[in-house]
Amino acid sequence: MEWTPLNLENFKTYSIYDRINKARVEQFSKLWSRNIKISEFINILPESFAADDLRKVIKHTANAITHGRTVLLGMGAHPIKVGLSPILIQALKNGVFTGFATNGAGLIHDVEVALCGGTSENVSAHIRNGSFGAVRETAEFIHGAIADGLKRFPEKGLGWNVGRFVFDYDLPYRRYSIFATAYELDIPATVHVAIGTDIVHMHPKMDGAAMGALSHTDFRIFSHAVSTLDQGIYINLGSAVVMPEVFLKAVSLVRNLGYTLEDFATVNFDFQVHYRPLKNVVERPVAPKGKGYNLVGHHEIMFPLFLCAVMEEMVKHNGDSVE
Repeated sequence: MEWTPLNLENFKTYSIYDRINKARVEQFSKLWSRNIKISEFINILPESFAADDLRKVIKHTANAITHGRTVLLGMGAHPIKVGLSPILIQALKNGVFTGFATNGAGLIHDVEVALCGGTSENVSAHIRNGSFGAVRETAEFIHGAIADGLKRFPEKGLGWNVGRFVFDYDLPYRRYSIFATAYELDIPATVHVAIGTDIVHMHPKMDGAAMGALSHTDFRIFSHAVSTLDQGIYINLGSAVVMPEVFLKAVSLVRNLGYTLEDFATVNFDFQVHYRPLKNVVERPVAPKGKGYNLVGHHEIMFPLFLCAVMEEMVKHNGDSVE
């Protein structure tokens, strides 16, 4: 069979002016100018896809803060490793977050930074000789805080008790501790441990019952915060598994107990797309009345940009009280 080129003479066309266009010049990026503020930079971004979602998340967060609604941050450990503690602490001090939650690794990085001003070992090198996770001070400090907390303040949970220890012992780099700051400001900061996943679980002073008891108390405290999320926003920052799972169970728990949790927003910030944050943060909890967003980008770029824009919005309402 001979294949001959199609004759294109009868191809039907129509005017571009009759077509509905998904991208328009009104949505295109704006021009840079001198002395531009973060909020002005955000407005430079085109009105499409992730840029538009970022604007909406900033607005939703700022509106929630202005109207006294809950803004709850659930976070993995990497944001601390990439250096976000100072701006997270600034956000806590300015009232951006009404609660903070992380996994066991997040607590470990926070404590190590407070102890020595650094964290994150070379796993590839240390795993070869069994020295990975074997530092002394991290485990001794955290297990000491747990033992003391279970004895004196069991109702306060894991995050509060470790934050209290960091604050009371006035560790050398305490000013970089999210948990010490949350303790000082009386902002709930909870830790959701998965036994066996953290370096301190290998230590001889590890008391699984004590850690589990305080972490379960933290789950109940976190769930209380989730029960107040209506008209607010839940932010998942760089947690691919633990916090999305904890959040989903907390949502189910508070609805089971009769709390109203229907109209709220969620957003997932991460540098990769993962199944659980999409399903357990962005989609399932907010259906059918709420709204979920997924913003992909590096923590060290995206989240400071987001927080600076939110705090600029707060200045418009609160003036000099935002620092």
